Amino acid sequence: MNQSDNRKLAAEIFYSGLKAVDPYDSVKGHTDKIRSLYRSGNFSRFIVIAIGKAAYPMTIVLEDNLGDIIDTGIVITKYGHVSGRRCRGVLQYAPTKSKIKIFEAGHPVPDENGVKGANEIIKLLKNADEKTLVVCLISGGGSALLVSPYEGITLKEKQDITRLLLNAGADINDLNCVRKHISRVKGGRLAEIAYPAAVTSLILSDVIGDSLDVIASGPTSPDYTTYYDDALTVLGRYGVIDKTPRGILDVLNNGADGLIPDTPKEGNVIFRKIENIIIGSNRIALDAAKKKAEELGFHTEIISSELTGEARDVGKWLAEKEKGSRVQGVKGPRCLISGGETTVTVKGNGIGGRNMELALAFAMEIEGMERITLLSAGTDGTDGPTDAAGAIVNGETILKAKAAGLDPHEYLANNDSYNFFRKIAGLFITGPTGTNVMDMQLLVIE
Repeated sequence: MNQSDNRKLAAEIFYSGLKAVDPYDSVKGHTDKIRSLYRSGNFSRFIVIAIGKAAYPMTIVLEDNLGDIIDTGIVITKYGHVSGRRCRGVLQYAPTKSKIKIFEAGHPVPDENGVKGANEIIKLLKNADEKTLVVCLISGGGSALLVSPYEGITLKEKQDITRLLLNAGADINDLNCVRKHISRVKGGRLAEIAYPAAVTSLILSDVIGDSLDVIASGPTSPDYTTYYDDALTVLGRYGVIDKTPRGILDVLNNGADGLIPDTPKEGNVIFRKIENIIIGSNRIALDAAKKKAEELGFHTEIISSELTGEARDVGKWLAEKEKGSRVQGVKGPRCLISGGETTVTVKGNGIGGRNMELALAFAMEIEGMERITLLSAGTDGTDGPTDAAGAIVNGETILKAKAAGLDPHEYLANNDSYNFFRKIAGLFITGPTGTNVMDMQLLVIE
């Protein structure tokens, strides 16, 4: 095999992992159960609520299989993740004959369209009663897309705290902990609004451990974090309290003082008719990738499904794992697979994402080494604020960059991995995939 072959094989394995978490197939397996629930519960109204990067294809499944009993619904997804007829910023989903409104909104920083969509959802669910069945389709990205600031907080303040925490390298658990406590719909509060309706949530997990209260900030799940012990602690841990907008600090402090009710907890009556079901996860994608790699003749190992930490540090760690695997005496081609979600502490002014930064750090560690290829990419097709899912690197990557006059150390220090790979044709671009179960790294070794 040559380097070009390895790149193709890595991509083939990646797409096999994606196929295993296809939102259409994942949701379809539950449509018969939902229809049975609707009939046996003698419900008279069926509402669809979908939020996240996979919201559109997940909704299509329900329309295809349950369209005859759907009454109405609201979908909020990321810009570019849906197609249809645009009308004043709202996309009317033609197959449902306008029964379902679809909003495209900002991610990872929320915007006004997310607020509009959330307000429509709140209005719809406030009219739900015990004869209403609500099906929530939840996927990664839902935290940014479902936007309803708590009273006293502006959209700009939510945007500012999101940027502050992202740039400080906050992981999804910490970021969503704060989000839950400054929102009217996160941390179980959407379930609170829908009560006394019955709610079934089908969830594509984009968090390590598949924690229901963290995925999309747990809109229909009990919350296990608090204002004082958790949300305020997160701001202190990342050193952003002095930069936190006044409105947000006021709400968090009032919550800590007991002046604002905390997010709903386990045992609350509002969760008695709530069912949260994980239908897709990173581990499912990794297992499918492993199966494909083995079919292609690779000795394959999943070395981790819970990667966290600074992306560049993880890139170095993966390089060490590769070096360690070489001394184990395994004959034939090997494939090391990992998944999870790393973070990037932004110190420069470049553009990039965690997968590209990880790949760049890895490439620097294996400079000049032959027969090694790494693909690191987001399963949603997006890495940071770019059009790339990630990057593919090998032992020639840094040599090629230096020959073109590029200094990889400077690009890494400036968090400018996107432009680095753009200049040497190292980007891995898939476009929106319609799913989202964190990231995958595929290390192919001849």
